[in-house]
Amino acid sequence: MSRPIIAITMGDPAGVGPEIIMRSLAHGEVYDACRPLVVGDANRLRAAARIVDSTLDVHAVSRPDEAEFKSGIVDVIDLGLVPDDLPFGAVSPVAGEAAYRYIERACRLVVEGGADAICTAPISKEALHAAGHRYPGHTELLAHLTGTPEVSMMLTAPRLRVIHVTTHIGLLDAIARINAGLVERTIRRGHETLIKAGIADPRIGVCAINPHAGENGLFGHGEEAEKIAPAIAATRAEGWKVEGPLPADTLFFRAARGDFDLVVAMYHDQGHGPIKVFGIEAGVNITVGLPVVRTSVDHGTAFDIAGKGIADERSLLEALRQAIELAPKRD
Repeated sequence: MSRPIIAITMGDPAGVGPEIIMRSLAHGEVYDACRPLVVGDANRLRAAARIVDSTLDVHAVSRPDEAEFKSGIVDVIDLGLVPDDLPFGAVSPVAGEAAYRYIERACRLVVEGGADAICTAPISKEALHAAGHRYPGHTELLAHLTGTPEVSMMLTAPRLRVIHVTTHIGLLDAIARINAGLVERTIRRGHETLIKAGIADPRIGVCAINPHAGENGLFGHGEEAEKIAPAIAATRAEGWKVEGPLPADTLFFRAARGDFDLVVAMYHDQGHGPIKVFGIEAGVNITVGLPVVRTSVDHGTAFDIAGKGIADERSLLEALRQAIELAPKRD
């Protein structure tokens, strides 16, 4: 099998994306496993190379077939959207527009067969909104660009994987939105993704909404019985190893010691908190349910350190590794 082509979006050009890309592509083993193709701005990558003291050569191309895909060379589809004087570390509508266009081009590349998967550097939601693109984040933007009605966010860290039933909405709105159909579809998307990743019979633990899983009606208003239990029953009826609804505090402890391959979290902070405790530096965000494979770093633009040459590339390296594992295999 040949190495998959991974389209790496540069993210917000005022953030740490350009720096962590240049640091990551200095690891020669990346080229042993895939053909990395950055979608961004060549001059911004050259500026990042100077910041991180990189000797890599930035090679601007307009199409994948012009790329060299060799260690020591960073191939980039150069959209030329970033002025040379754009400051690092500041929210900018110019940067927000550029970040949007990188994602748009990467999606088109995969759909048209020019790349096999997408790996994204971080974007700024504030900059994206300032540019007129009003999406809560990457997940919702990618769903829009690919015409996908419903997707899920899966986060991975050392010793833990979490898929979310709801993400970027308020807690009261999340509880109102959760229903048995949505929970079941989320479990199914997670199960399918783990099988594609080589886990033949995934063990899945499903979080409750209320403390102590409602304590038989003592806490909450019967949400576990109404919104979660039917979904678990439906997936267990197919012979899947699904347990719950379980108290979140106990479930995450059990998952971390190896009892489960995946945790289904009901809302944003229920899943994000444990993931970040277990290792934000190596955390990865996977959008599940898209017609394209997409992985991402599990951290933000880090405007406070952008342009200083100290950003850590480990999360991007792990995101690339998972994109390679999940990408369709070429002959």
